[in-house]
Amino acid sequence: MPNLLMDQEQKFSESGEAQIKIPEVLPVLPLRDIVIFPFMIVPLFVQRERSIRAVDQALSEQRMIMLVSQRDLDKEEPRRADLYDIGTVAVIMRMLKLPDGRIRILVQGLSRARLLDVEEGGQYLRGHIAVLREVVAEPSLELEALMRSVKASLEKTVSLGKNVSPEVMAIAANLEDPGRLADLTASNLDLKVEDAQSVLDLVDQYARLRRINDLLNKEINVLTVQQEINSQAKGEIDRSQREFYLRQQLKAIQQELGEGNELAEEINSYKEKIAEAKMPEKVEEEALRQLKKLERMHPDAAESATLRNYLDVLVSLPWSKSSKDNLDLKEAERILNEDHYGLEKVKERILEMLAVRKLKERAKGPILCLVGPPGVGKTSLGRSVARALGRKFVRLSLGGLHDEAEIRGHRRTYVGAMPGRIIQAIQQAGTNNPLIMLDEIDKVGRDFRGDPSSALLEVLDPEQNYSFRDNYLGVPFDLSNVMFMTTANVLDTIQPALRDRMEVIRLSGYTEIEKLAIVRRHILKKQMEESGITAKQLSISDSAIKMIITQYTRESGLRQLEREIGSICRKVARRVAEGQDKLIRVTAKNLSEFLGAPKILPEEALRKDQVGIATGLAWTPVGGDILYIEALLMKGKGNLLLTGQLGEVMKESAQAALSYAKARAKELGIAEDMFGSYDVHIHLPEGAIPKDGPSAGVTLLTALVSVFSNRPVKHTVAMTGEVTLRGNVLPVGGIKEKILAAHRNGIRTLILPSANKKDMEELPKEILKDVNLVFVDNVKQVLKLALADKPAKLTPT
Repeated sequence: MPNLLMDQEQKFSESGEAQIKIPEVLPVLPLRDIVIFPFMIVPLFVQRERSIRAVDQALSEQRMIMLVSQRDLDKEEPRRADLYDIGTVAVIMRMLKLPDGRIRILVQGLSRARLLDVEEGGQYLRGHIAVLREVVAEPSLELEALMRSVKASLEKTVSLGKNVSPEVMAIAANLEDPGRLADLTASNLDLKVEDAQSVLDLVDQYARLRRINDLLNKEINVLTVQQEINSQAKGEIDRSQREFYLRQQLKAIQQELGEGNELAEEINSYKEKIAEAKMPEKVEEEALRQLKKLERMHPDAAESATLRNYLDVLVSLPWSKSSKDNLDLKEAERILNEDHYGLEKVKERILEMLAVRKLKERAKGPILCLVGPPGVGKTSLGRSVARALGRKFVRLSLGGLHDEAEIRGHRRTYVGAMPGRIIQAIQQAGTNNPLIMLDEIDKVGRDFRGDPSSALLEVLDPEQNYSFRDNYLGVPFDLSNVMFMTTANVLDTIQPALRDRMEVIRLSGYTEIEKLAIVRRHILKKQMEESGITAKQLSISDSAIKMIITQYTRESGLRQLEREIGSICRKVARRVAEGQDKLIRVTAKNLSEFLGAPKILPEEALRKDQVGIATGLAWTPVGGDILYIEALLMKGKGNLLLTGQLGEVMKESAQAALSYAKARAKELGIAEDMFGSYDVHIHLPEGAIPKDGPSAGVTLLTALVSVFSNRPVKHTVAMTGEVTLRGNVLPVGGIKEKILAAHRNGIRTLILPSANKKDMEELPKEILKDVNLVFVDNVKQVLKLALADKPAKLTPT
């Protein structure tokens, strides 16, 4: 904006303003991005055709024109609604036509005026106006103070860097009219159109001056903050220049003294490390290229720290450093047996892999996935395998991981970027062939940041991982020498493509005999050592350990059992610390003194045969369990009610069982009118736990037939199997876990589908000797084995 002046010696004084006759109809000139105040002299450039015609018309008449600001600056042809209501009547002092078709006019504001109406149909805008007379402020102390405040604030804006000409400051200092002072200040503040218009709208001199005072205070605050920012920036620049100057001086001094340059020494150090790392050719080329970039860079540049970190990662990776595998099969077998009891299938698979590697040096290693309930030793088995192979072991927990960059790394453009977990694990191991255990791979998440499971596809594929490219490194790294093992509790949540890349080995729960042996060989020694006691101070009998297994823990794994053993050791440690020096013997009789009352007891209802209650077997992600199914008759019309949070498949199994019972009512000894006269309610206790699957079909049928025929179900019998409408018993899964669960709960007679005989190979021999397995093909065999021959004395209700 050009420098704006208020001419105190102008020919239009306030007294003269009243004598000048301003017409009621004047040409209208819409203004963009400026508000003109009375007594303000300013040049304007006019280029719109209608506006040029309005200027020509004004020059042909009294040289007066109505100047009104537009509400919307982008409107090329503004209408009445696009213009503010209050404007300024001005006189055109000079006019100059420019070569490009525009005209330049010099105008001087005369008076505020209200735009009443606009004639829009002609060649230019014609406005009907009403001149506004100012409300003169009465002299008072408050007015005097306000005027002094405005003058002082205006001076302060100049001291803070506001560009106001000395002539304007001199005029402002001598002005005694509050309205003129407000207009002069507003015209030199570079206000937004909205703020300037709000000043123009005020005809009351006192209100206008107060409004200007508020705007001045706001401007002072903005200028103060701006000055602080400029000062800080200048200080930073000065400090950087000073540091650069001092460093240059230091460099010159070092050269004079014959001392080495720090940067040159650092570059030479990196070159030596790159040579020692024995990187692949392309990786070495990239490392040297980045090193040259660092050499050309200023030592204090922000990017130099990023480059140093990148080079540190590159040279620290074991590109050619490998550990030698222990290929002695007998020694490896001894280590595996020493660390873990049982788990023969896993050990056999590890030894097979070792045998192949012994015969073929560059054999591709399999990706083993250990699946089983918590606490069975999946993670510790990986550590044991690494020890048997003589490899470094690194464990990566993937539980809750939901960012793809955690696997592939972050690109170096990001602040705080780092390699992914795989490269970090290699760096931590210090060799390029460690055993990396990817723990809890079934609990990997996914969200808007990517899918880590998809990133793992390349990592776990031997056909692709020889050139794994981390986003941070930007160069390929060979993962084909790395042995990967993964663990999971369930397979359902693992992405199918990822599951296809892994060889699944299932780990079932431990039997009571296995747990007893593990406690003797590992857990008891470990807990006694952690508690600071010895075998001379504590002795636990086998009967006490078995009682802990059956009555204080009920799990597939060993974690709760280890906690209970630890609790006994701590109590003994306290007695020893208090001065007791005799051997403390823990037996089944005094076990409650150390662990309290037994936590797990058989339910009272299952100590005898009852009508309508059958025992089923279930599989869960943490192992097997027993499942009680209750059936009850009520007066009704033959409806079936199912409760206990059952899934759709289990509901359909119950409906199929009821249909079979109805179709075979006479054969099963059920009165035909029973189905129409009674409603049947089937309930599975522990209703908070969802239940689903077809394996409870035979158990549902047994409970239904029991309640309709009033024949009790033998409480010593448990069963599993899917039932069809024809009465066939179909095979189900999880047989090993179910048998172990029944054995844990003291059930020794189990009814199983004949097609599941093949699963008996996985069961320990001691379990097979202790249970009576009955294989059936039809529900008739099930009912014959599970139901008592005679009806109960009490009739069902």
